[in-house]
Amino acid sequence: MPPKTPLGPPYARGAMAFVLAGGRGSRLRELTDRRAKPAVYFGGKSRIIDFALSNALNSGIRRIGVATQYKAHSLLRHLQRGWNFFRAERNESFDLLPASQRVSEGAWYLGTADAVYQNIDIIEDYAPRHIVVLAGDHIYKMDYEQMLAQHVESGADVTIGCLEVERSEASAFGVMHVDERDRVIAFLEKPADPPGMPGKPDQALASMGIYVFDTPFLFELLRKDAEDPNSSHDFGHDIIPQIVKGGKAVAHHFSRSCVRSSSEKEPYWRDVGTVDAYFEANLDLTDFVPALDLYDQNWPISTFAEMVPPAKFIHNEDGRRGQAVSSLVSGGCVVSGACVTESLLFTGVRVNSYTEVERAVVLPYVDIGRSCRLKNVVVDRGVKIPPKLVVGEDPELDAQRFRRTKKGVCLITQSMIDRL
Repeated sequence: MPPKTPLGPPYARGAMAFVLAGGRGSRLRELTDRRAKPAVYFGGKSRIIDFALSNALNSGIRRIGVATQYKAHSLLRHLQRGWNFFRAERNESFDLLPASQRVSEGAWYLGTADAVYQNIDIIEDYAPRHIVVLAGDHIYKMDYEQMLAQHVESGADVTIGCLEVERSEASAFGVMHVDERDRVIAFLEKPADPPGMPGKPDQALASMGIYVFDTPFLFELLRKDAEDPNSSHDFGHDIIPQIVKGGKAVAHHFSRSCVRSSSEKEPYWRDVGTVDAYFEANLDLTDFVPALDLYDQNWPISTFAEMVPPAKFIHNEDGRRGQAVSSLVSGGCVVSGACVTESLLFTGVRVNSYTEVERAVVLPYVDIGRSCRLKNVVVDRGVKIPPKLVVGEDPELDAQRFRRTKKGVCLITQSMIDRL
């Protein structure tokens, strides 16, 4: 038997993070045709899942499992390349847990709870005292040690990470109805009339999909749930409502454990589940004082860093000057006589002469031809933009050729370019 993990603070050293990273992410449209949502690129050089993983690492958690399912190759490759530094001799572990039909030949992961249930034997080998269940598809910085401490001190059966949102907007979330001591007295899935918070009637508490459990308690629940033919085997739909009804569920306010540098004024959390939300969250980073500080060395966002040369800006003549303003430009990029404004260029992007790029999220290894004008676009990895292409000026034409959102953002893929 492995040695028991330590009891008492810091609690993170005795915990295991279990990251749910198997989602389809269908609302991101063609961005998830070849990759799971957690593997989608974000912030100039990272992937979405890097935020949950970095939070766990920075919080002091050294045992992590990642459950994958749909279109997992890109995600698995990224995790193998960028997160392979955990060492067993230091009581660390990083397990990739694809849906491999380990319980039954016909059973993939049936739901979020089932993803944990199917890996109970692997988790038991590490004997963690607590399980921190995380969604792998949100953008935020959070110290899970604070949530673990509240869980232990409150004696809760489950502690649920919650975000304060405007009550008028809470109908899109699972909402926690809490008393004055933050005990959850009702869980409401996308209610038409969300309950307000004690003392803050215009605010509601929305679930972040983050849960802390004592390990033995969780395993007992999961085994019972697995035997229930009427269950959807999901934390939000089955496990959490059951605990709220018959046990002790406590809400943890994100504002208490949100990690902020001196420049970050408000707690930052984003679900980048639509093309518009994804576009806006990336462009948030180009602000003079961004709402999310990626430059905070006290809470770094780790990722796989490709070995590429520095970014390069060439040509310096009127009408053909390589420049970028209010933009994030990654290594390996070449801005050759082009102007880039309020944009993110991921690794290895090339922007050729006389081209103007404005408010664009350009994924790795895109080549943008000469004399293009691109505005309000997301360009998928590896796309070759032909010379003189104009996007963002004629809404009707854009909608005929590309995936255009309600807010006017155009998603461009290579197959769309090939049809021109």
